[in-house]
Amino acid sequence: MIQKIYLEKIHYPGVSSDSSDAPWLPAAIRAFLIDLDGVLYTGNNPYPGVKECLQRMNELGYGYRFVSNSTRRARDSVAARLQVLGYDVSAEQIYTPPLAAIEHIKKSGKDRCFLLTTGDVHRDFEQAGICISDEEVDYVVMGDAGDGFTFDRLNQALRFILDGADILALEMDRYWNEPQGLVLSTGPFVAALEYATGKKALLMGKPSRNFFELALHDLGIKPEEAAMIGDDILTDVHGAQEMGMHGILVKTGKYREEIAKRSGVKPNMILQSMADLAEHL
Repeated sequence: MIQKIYLEKIHYPGVSSDSSDAPWLPAAIRAFLIDLDGVLYTGNNPYPGVKECLQRMNELGYGYRFVSNSTRRARDSVAARLQVLGYDVSAEQIYTPPLAAIEHIKKSGKDRCFLLTTGDVHRDFEQAGICISDEEVDYVVMGDAGDGFTFDRLNQALRFILDGADILALEMDRYWNEPQGLVLSTGPFVAALEYATGKKALLMGKPSRNFFELALHDLGIKPEEAAMIGDDILTDVHGAQEMGMHGILVKTGKYREEIAKRSGVKPNMILQSMADLAEHL
């Protein structure tokens, strides 16, 4: 049985900690949507206390799903990596943008795409019966290709789009955090192709409403019964708030105070780490 959550008021720049308007996490919360990179871990380093927080959620009956804009790994590879890092998470609890893209492509009745990503994420598409091709495609699917964002590959994508292919952006993050620092993510490259072709991309991952709804539907809850935990003030927190969820910002991962202040977004709660949530459950 879920017990009522009592959390101390968290000060946010511009909101007085003594004000009656200071944010609270309401008792209506039944489940959490949780980002992965920057919340559970950075690189190969899990954050202390987060595993214990998940265990506490289990004990108290809270539901949760992991919603990540990860586009380098197939769903089962993401689960396997989490296991190595000490997290007991099944593939079925993980939602990544390729799953939304696959659903969209299947509903369209088409099945051919040019996949601009890296890693083994192609396995999700292949297992779903989607044809990955370098000629005559219906979709250009763009994820975090890393060093694969070459001039040749981007020009190949450009030509497909000009020939009629639609753009599916697995995510539109501006940057993400690696152990050596912040690095460019998919968003800047999607924006370049949008500018060059005059065609808008359809977003598959966060903060797409459809993507959040995949996880909420699986949990069987309404947006107002969920809180999103993430390190990105726009993609995670603002995206969740826009569809009626509560947004919890953690100061791990890509969090930067000056960026949070500039965003104009006021999280419902700010925590040093997801681990801090455990003591209040």
